[in-house]
Amino acid sequence: MRHDIQPNERAFSSKEVAEEMNIASATVRRYGQILERNGYEFFKDGERRIFVRSDIEALIAFRDSERPKDEMAGDLARQQKERLEESDTTDMTIPDTYAGSIQDPAQLHDFLKVIANELAASREMNVQLTQDMEQLKTTVARLQQDHHVISSGVGNFSQKTHTKIDKLTEQQNNHYEELLKEEKRKSEALHKELQDMREEQRKEWRAQNDFNQQLAEAANKSKGSLGKLFSLFRK
Repeated sequence: MRHDIQPNERAFSSKEVAEEMNIASATVRRYGQILERNGYEFFKDGERRIFVRSDIEALIAFRDSERPKDEMAGDLARQQKERLEESDTTDMTIPDTYAGSIQDPAQLHDFLKVIANELAASREMNVQLTQDMEQLKTTVARLQQDHHVISSGVGNFSQKTHTKIDKLTEQQNNHYEELLKEEKRKSEALHKELQDMREEQRKEWRAQNDFNQQLAEAANKSKGSLGKLFSLFRK
């Protein structure tokens, strides 16, 4: 287990490391997983990694190296192991430190400073997480509002479109009805004109027939008178 943390040494969260290295927090987590897979140790708060300055330097070297990632991670893990073996720093595990602190108040004071720094870092991280959650809630609320506005706009546009279509359909139907009425009037007028022409033609036929009959009767009468005259000459 690691025991190289120094009194008053600052602890960093993944977000703070990402900001200092100018990379994404997800990239920091991925680098940490690769390093751990090859034997590198991080301080842990449950499943959450806590970084110190030596860890950040290892991550920077890991990021900037052109060697294969697993190979570089193995070298960094070996360097860390050698550094820990050579270190004279007392293990910072809670039982050992607490036991030693009974005999050495100065050591207890240093240990409490380290714990205070870690608690401060945790509180800072909690504040950041709270701010991120509030920002996320604001973003979600804004997206919901935008969705409502868009839905309302689409609904209004659809309603207006249907209203325009209904109005145009009604106008078209009225136009067709007027055309049909006009055609009906024209048809009726033409039919009446045709009837009048036929009646006029029948009148002319009757007048012509009467005239022909009168002409025939007059011709018959003239023929009878001529016959009588011719019979007188034959006598």
